[in-house]
Amino acid sequence: MIKYLRYLLFPFSILYGIVVFVRNKCYDNGVFKATGFDIPVICVGNLVVGGSGKSPVTEYLVRLFPDRKIAILSRGYGRKTKGFILADDQATAETIGDEPMQFYRKFPQVTVAVCEDRVVGATALQKNHDLIILDDAYQHRAIRAGYHILLFEFEKLLSPQFLLPAGNLRESFSGYKRAESILITKSPEVIQPEMAGKCLNKFEGNWQKQVVFSSLVYQDLVPLIPGEKRLCSSINGNTIVFLLTGIANPKPLLQYIGQHTSKIKHYDYPDHYRFTEQDINELLKDFKNDPATEKIIITTEKDAQRLLDDTLKELLLNLPIFYLPVKIGLSAKDKIIFDQKIIAYVSSHTRNR
Repeated sequence: MIKYLRYLLFPFSILYGIVVFVRNKCYDNGVFKATGFDIPVICVGNLVVGGSGKSPVTEYLVRLFPDRKIAILSRGYGRKTKGFILADDQATAETIGDEPMQFYRKFPQVTVAVCEDRVVGATALQKNHDLIILDDAYQHRAIRAGYHILLFEFEKLLSPQFLLPAGNLRESFSGYKRAESILITKSPEVIQPEMAGKCLNKFEGNWQKQVVFSSLVYQDLVPLIPGEKRLCSSINGNTIVFLLTGIANPKPLLQYIGQHTSKIKHYDYPDHYRFTEQDINELLKDFKNDPATEKIIITTEKDAQRLLDDTLKELLLNLPIFYLPVKIGLSAKDKIIFDQKIIAYVSSHTRNR
């Protein structure tokens, strides 16, 4: 069915591709204005619609520069507000989006802001910061970032990809040539040389040297509500996991939890899904009716931001519900290559005070 639908949508993909191609050429040739800034600006993005692991990469960059005054600027996907907003103690996933809310709660030393217009947002932030990280802005050509990190999911990179609306590419695959670093995310910890070669062969000559591979490294479980009763502190073969996700690709998470227990009940929702009281009540009904003595509710860190809404949070009190943070992992060799290029860019573009 999907195959035939792609055939029907393919003519529209051609039209879409022409429009995007002309738009990019206008920026490349200076017909459309791109605004630059006098401080380092790093863009983290991808070519496809949906998640590719941008949030862990953004967090990796924050940790890479502990002594810099950093601002993270995001569009704030899924928020119910408009315009430029700085995250503060009154911020919620509804006002700034789930991913910015995650950054704000995790890094109190970092400024987190949202704005649909990245030029407006960066202009407001540049004076008081040493580094701006643009979250998901690879196609936002109106702002001239100094360094682009482009992400590709390992599995998706090995599959045929099509432009919107027949596929999920936002622009032609050749758009990777604007990137200074290419990071292949969600890779196996051990990559067979043949598979690595297939990935690298997707890119032309010199760009293959910009490619590094990263994997997901899951951290310890964190209670969603600190101080609440903790009934299960680890996962084992006897544990029943009630897994709640609203992310683009839950497959790696399922594989990880599956290494510890096969007893997984997955409540799967679309990316950035806004959970309702009915959704949570259905989950809790199943959880409470299950006779198992060893059971736990797990969600992702991004989903946790939406569950901390006052109404939903009230429903989850006194339950063993945890979120599972994730970081990116790089081999020692790839980490040196990846880090040194970014550090060199930031050091050489630091504003004189």
